[in-house]
Amino acid sequence: MKDFMAVTRTIWIWTILCGLARCQRPASVNIGAVFTFDSVIGKVAKVAVKMAVDDVNADPLVLNGTKLNLIMEDASCNVFLGSIGAFRALEQGVAAIIGPQSSSIAHAISQITDGLQVPQVSYAATDPTLSSLQFPFFFRSIPSDSEQMAAVADLIEFYGWKEVISVYLDDDYGRNGISSLDDELEKRRIRMPHKLPISIKFDLNEITNLLNHSKVFGPRVYVVHVNPDPRLRIFSIAYKLKMMSSEFVWLATDSLSATLDSFTPQNHSSLSVVQGVVALRPHIPDSPKKRSFVSQWTKMQNESTASIGLNHYGFFAYDTIWAVARSIDKFIEIHKNITLSVNNNSGLLNTEAANMLLDKLKVFTGGSDLINILLQSNYTGVSGRFQFSPDRNIVSGGYEIININQTEITRVGYWSNDSGLSVAPPETLKKKGHGRVPQDQKLNKITWPGGMTGRPRGWVIADHARPLRIGVPKRASFVEFVTELPGSHQIQGYCIDIFKKALEFVPYDVPYVFMPFGNGQSNPNYDALVNMVADNVFDAVVGDIAIVTNRTRVADFSQPFTSTGLVIVAPIKYSKSSAWVFLKPFTPDLWCVTAASFIMIGVVIWILEHRINDDFRGPPKRQIVTMCMFSFSTLFKTNQENTLSTLSRMVMIVWLFLLMVITASYTANLTSILTVEQLSSPITGIDSLIATNWPIGYQVGSFAFNYLRQNFNVPKSRLVALGNPEEYARALQLGPSRGGVAAIVDELPYIELFLSTQTDFGIIGQQFTKSSWGFAFRRESPLAFDMSTAILKLSEDGELRRIRERWFCKMGCPEERKSDSEPNRLHLTSFWGLYLTCGVVTLASFLVFLLRTICQYMRYKQRQKDIPSGSREASSSGKCSHVIYSFFNFIDEKEEAIKKMFTHCENPEQQPT
Repeated sequence: MKDFMAVTRTIWIWTILCGLARCQRPASVNIGAVFTFDSVIGKVAKVAVKMAVDDVNADPLVLNGTKLNLIMEDASCNVFLGSIGAFRALEQGVAAIIGPQSSSIAHAISQITDGLQVPQVSYAATDPTLSSLQFPFFFRSIPSDSEQMAAVADLIEFYGWKEVISVYLDDDYGRNGISSLDDELEKRRIRMPHKLPISIKFDLNEITNLLNHSKVFGPRVYVVHVNPDPRLRIFSIAYKLKMMSSEFVWLATDSLSATLDSFTPQNHSSLSVVQGVVALRPHIPDSPKKRSFVSQWTKMQNESTASIGLNHYGFFAYDTIWAVARSIDKFIEIHKNITLSVNNNSGLLNTEAANMLLDKLKVFTGGSDLINILLQSNYTGVSGRFQFSPDRNIVSGGYEIININQTEITRVGYWSNDSGLSVAPPETLKKKGHGRVPQDQKLNKITWPGGMTGRPRGWVIADHARPLRIGVPKRASFVEFVTELPGSHQIQGYCIDIFKKALEFVPYDVPYVFMPFGNGQSNPNYDALVNMVADNVFDAVVGDIAIVTNRTRVADFSQPFTSTGLVIVAPIKYSKSSAWVFLKPFTPDLWCVTAASFIMIGVVIWILEHRINDDFRGPPKRQIVTMCMFSFSTLFKTNQENTLSTLSRMVMIVWLFLLMVITASYTANLTSILTVEQLSSPITGIDSLIATNWPIGYQVGSFAFNYLRQNFNVPKSRLVALGNPEEYARALQLGPSRGGVAAIVDELPYIELFLSTQTDFGIIGQQFTKSSWGFAFRRESPLAFDMSTAILKLSEDGELRRIRERWFCKMGCPEERKSDSEPNRLHLTSFWGLYLTCGVVTLASFLVFLLRTICQYMRYKQRQKDIPSGSREASSSGKCSHVIYSFFNFIDEKEEAIKKMFTHCENPEQQPT
C-alpha cells in the first residue's frame, strides 16, 4: 500500500511539473507564407503547406502543444505586391517566412527579412545568387539552379553538342540561371552563342519573332528556362513554326516537369506540342512517407480538395513547413519563448517608418539562433533526406531525366553530382560506392522531336533560304589554285575541286554560295580574308589558305589538304665542263703541298732503298727517273719496284693511307662539281639571305611578308611585293644591282608551279618553315570536323593526288628544283693532320737512316785508323771537303760493299799484294 501511494505521488508531481513546463511554452507561433496563389507552383504549395501545418499541429511530438499558425499572403507574381504581403505577415509577428516562389520577389523580401532577422525558407526560388553572403537569413529547400544547370551541361556534353541556344525569362530567375548554365558549358568547352530573353508577360508576338529569327542560326539545341506555364506557350509557338521536327532538340529545366506533373489526366492531350522534349525533374526517392503523401494527395483530388496534380514543389513545400516547425520547437526548448521586440537602433524603424505604420514590425531577437538550428536540420521527409549545406541550400538528391513520348512521360535516367548520368537511382549507386566514371555515363533510349530515336545532330550549317557564305580569294596570279573566271562569275581551281569533292563525303546537304574576295587585279590579303570569318562576314573561307598561328586565333581550320612552307628561289646556272675543271676540287695550296709530298716521298724512298735495292741503283739518269716514277706510280698502285727497307715500308704505309683519303675526297668533290647546279649568287639559305642587304621578293597577299618582318626583323624597305610569275622572273633576272631582287621567298606550291616553266631559277637550300593549306571556318563550327574527316578520306583514297595531277601534271608534274650552293673546294686545312703525320713519319725514318749511316761511317773510319800506317791510303786527309766527299761515297756504296770494307779493315793481312 505504501509503494502504491509512493508511485501515485510521483506521478502526480510529474504531472504538475509537466503542466508547469507546458504553461511556460507559447500557446501559438506564427509563420508567414508568401506566394502566388493562382499559379502552378502556388496552387500546389497552398495545399501542401496547409497539409503540413495540420499534420504538425496534430503531432504531439512536434511543438509539444504549441500551435503553429499559418499566415498566407498572395504575391500575385509582382515584386511590389509580394513585398506588401511580406510586410503584412511580419506585422503579425512571425518566426519565419515560407517562400516566396519567385526569385525576383525573394530578392526583395530577403532585404526585409534580413533587417528584421527573420529566417526565410523558400521551396521554389532557385536563383543561385540568393545563396550569396548578401542574404544570410535566406534558406532554400529546393536544389539551386547552379546544380540543375550542371545537370543540363552534362546532358549536352553527353550527346556531343557544341553549341546551344537558350530561351529564358528575362528576370533574376532566368538571367542568373542561364548565367550558371553558361559557366557550366564553358567548363566543357561548349558555347552558347545565342540567348533569347522573353519578357515576364509572355508576349506571343515577341516569342514568335524570337523563335522565328533563331531558325537562321546554326545550333538546333534549345534550352528552355522559364516559369511553369500551363498553356505551354513557347512549345506551342515552336510547334506552329515547325520547330518540333527532327532537326531540333528541346531541353527544359524542372519548370516544365512541374507543369506536366500538375496536369490532370484530362490535360494530357496537350502533350502533343512537347513531343520529344527532354526535361529535368528533382529526384525524390521512393519511401513509405512519399507513398503515403501521394496517396493522401490523390484522395484530396478525388474529393476535389486539391484541384491540381502533385509536382515536386508540393513535396518541398510540405517538408519546408516540417523543417521550420522542428527548428522552432528546438528554439523554444532552449529560449522558452519567441521574442519579438522593437529595435530602434536597427536603422529600419525610424521616424519616417513610424509614420508609414512600419512601427508595428518587430525584430526577431533570436533569429540568428533559429538560423543555426535550421542549419542543423537532418531528417527524412516526403522529399527524401532533408539537410542543409553550409551555404543554406538543401543537399540535392539529384535529378530525373524525363522524355515526353506521345501522351506519356518516361523517365530515361538520372543525374547526380557524384555519379553523373546513369540509369540507376543515385542512392543505389551511392550505396554501391560508384563514383563518376566517364565510360559509365548512360541513359535509356530517348524519342526526340519528329519521332527520331537516334542521336540528333543538333545543328545545321545552312538551309536554302540562307546558304553557307563561303569566301574565296579572287587571285590575279597562280590562278590554277583558285580564282573567279572573268565574266562568268564561276569559281574554279585546284582548291575548289578539293572542297567540292570533300562535300560529297559530308553526311548531310550543305547549301553554299561562293563569294569572291578581291578585285582580280592583285592578290587579296589572306589575313584580312580569314578575319572576315571571325567578323561573321563569311561562314567559311575556301582556297589556298595557309594555316599559320595568327589565323588559328580567329578561325578553326580543317585537316590540311596539302603541305607547304616557305622556300627561297634564286637564279641558278648549270656547271659546264672545261679543260681545267679537274683542278677545281683542290685549292692551289693543297695542289702544291700534294705535289711536294710526291717528290719528298720519292726522294726519301730512294735514299732508304738506294744502298740495299738494285731497283734504285744504276746510272744517275735512271735513278732520277726511278725516283720520280716510283712516287707517282703509287697513285695508281702500279709500282714495279719493291721496297726492302723496313723504314721504307713504314713510310709507304702512311703515304698510301694519305693517298687513299686524298684520292677519295678528290673524286667525290669532282663528281659534285660536275653534277650539281651552281648558284649565280652567294646565297646558300635563309640565314645568308637575311645577312645581306639585298632586296627580297614576296608574293602579294602572302603571309611571307609578316613572317620575314616578325621572325627575322627584315626591314620593310628590303621587301619587294611581286604579283605574278612574270614579275618573279623579271625581278630575278635584273638582280639586286639593277632594281630587281636577289631572291624570292614564297610558299612551295607556288614556286613549284613557277619553276615548271623556268630553267634559269631554282630552290636554294631547304624549306625553312613547315605549314599546310586548309579551309577556314568559324570558331567551333561543326562543319570543320566533318570536312576534316572528308579530307582524310580523300587522302586515303588517293583522290587528293588525282586532283593535283589533273591540275598540274598535264605537261608533267612540277618537279622540286632544289639547288645547293657550289660545293666547297678542298683546302689544305682539311688534311693538315694527315700531311703532318706523313711528314713526321717520313722525316723520322730519314733521320733514323741518316744516324745509322753516320754511325756506320764513323765506325768505318775508326777501323781505318787502327790499320798500320803502311797499309793506309795516302788519301786519308783531314780536309772537310774530302770528309764530305768520302761520306757521300760511303753512302753511295751498296750495303754488301760496306760489309766487305769492314771485313778488310779487320783483316788487312788478307788483302792481295
